[in-house]
Amino acid sequence: MNDLSGKTALVVGASRGLGRGIALATAAAGASVIALSRSATTFPEPGGAGSIQAVVADAADSSVPGSLLDRYDPQLLVLVAGATPLIRPLQHHTWETFSANWNTDVRIAFHWLREALLRPLRPGSTVVVVSSGAALAGSPLSGGYAGAKATQRFISGYAQEEADRAGLGITFTAVLPRITPLTDLGRPAVRAYAARNGQSEEEYVRQLGEPLSPESAGAAVLELARADTAGVAPGYLLTGAGLQQLA
Repeated sequence: MNDLSGKTALVVGASRGLGRGIALATAAAGASVIALSRSATTFPEPGGAGSIQAVVADAADSSVPGSLLDRYDPQLLVLVAGATPLIRPLQHHTWETFSANWNTDVRIAFHWLREALLRPLRPGSTVVVVSSGAALAGSPLSGGYAGAKATQRFISGYAQEEADRAGLGITFTAVLPRITPLTDLGRPAVRAYAARNGQSEEEYVRQLGEPLSPESAGAAVLELARADTAGVAPGYLLTGAGLQQLA
């Protein structure tokens, strides 16, 4: 997939934040992008040969992945969608708020990767599961979010094992973005963790290094999509400085 012209990419969770940045970057690189979100979304016309088609559907609905994979036959599948965690300490969560990301994010990864294997996607396809850096560092103010994101990474690894066992030629990888103030998801978390640490938001962000932007997330996914599949690792931490392979 060194050349994305003529390729189809399906970005699940493309309406905002990192997902939107990934959809725009992939279209700018020449792909025909199917941008899936739960609500109607508009996108600017991409330059070059690429295009973006907005599709409204619930990514967590078990009937959606098979239907859309059959309809669009993507060579690049990127899963970004998930629930926004409620930011509060453990004792202020209910089980329903604590488990929200298990019931949404993990569910999405399970259904989409299952269908990618069952269909299966064509040989040479790449599947990118956007998890979170919280899967490595924990996230004490967001309930079960960190555990759910770690499980997404595990599911990606399981899918790769099954693809290899069946000789499908599909590459699965997990990308774990570091917390960032540049998205609607990250901004309230940055504010809450800064307050918890007795820091200003500026101090907290400064210690994280260069903030991760939607544009840099798009560039990172393009790097993976264009790479020789044999060189794509099972997982990466993603920061403002780019991808860092995980051990």
